[in-house]
Amino acid sequence: MRVLLVEDDPSLASGIRLALKSEHYTVDVLGDGRSALDTLNDGEPFDVVILDLGLPKLDGMSLLKQLRGRDNSVPVLVLTARDGIEDRINGLDAGADDYLVKPFEVAELKARLRALLRRSHGQVHSALELNGIRLDAAEHQVSYHGEPVSLSRREFTLLHEFLSHPGRVFTRDTLASLVYGWDEDVESNAIEVHIHHLRRKLFPGVIRTVRGIGYVLDKPNGRTGDNAS
Repeated sequence: MRVLLVEDDPSLASGIRLALKSEHYTVDVLGDGRSALDTLNDGEPFDVVILDLGLPKLDGMSLLKQLRGRDNSVPVLVLTARDGIEDRINGLDAGADDYLVKPFEVAELKARLRALLRRSHGQVHSALELNGIRLDAAEHQVSYHGEPVSLSRREFTLLHEFLSHPGRVFTRDTLASLVYGWDEDVESNAIEVHIHHLRRKLFPGVIRTVRGIGYVLDKPNGRTGDNAS
């Protein structure tokens, strides 16, 4: 689960990033609206955006309006000190999916993010189930046919992405961007190692290799792609 945090207060951004990292989120931080808009327009894959409104270079409201004007539907949680009813209405009308006023409780921020992610994936509950695997994003628990499975933060994130999009073929670069932040070093075979661990901890065929492209978790009713192993 990859988050873009757009916040110009370094201390607050660092605190949010640390809190979310412990919940299996990969968090990238930008401190101005122009950089954030350029990044999102370039197609960087984020599951959700946490957006401050009082940003330099381009304010958050303008960023949000331009984002929606380009039909970018990434879920956006506005995080701001502007607590007036009119401010909330304007933010939601501009395309925000949720609105949280500073100061806030970290637990509430996490709960709102979980709700946004569920809605964006068409889920009612926080748990994903497929092929005997059950992943509960709220409790950060994974089981296979009822038996608990212990996963690292990055393994959990990878499995969540695959379960959220069964049948979708992910390239190695896309998976790396979802699991590793911009400031983290990525070994050339890192994704292969994580996939190997998931297969060992669950079952060998849980994630299929699509040769020359990447990896896929197949839907129960069939396979995706022709060149697979």
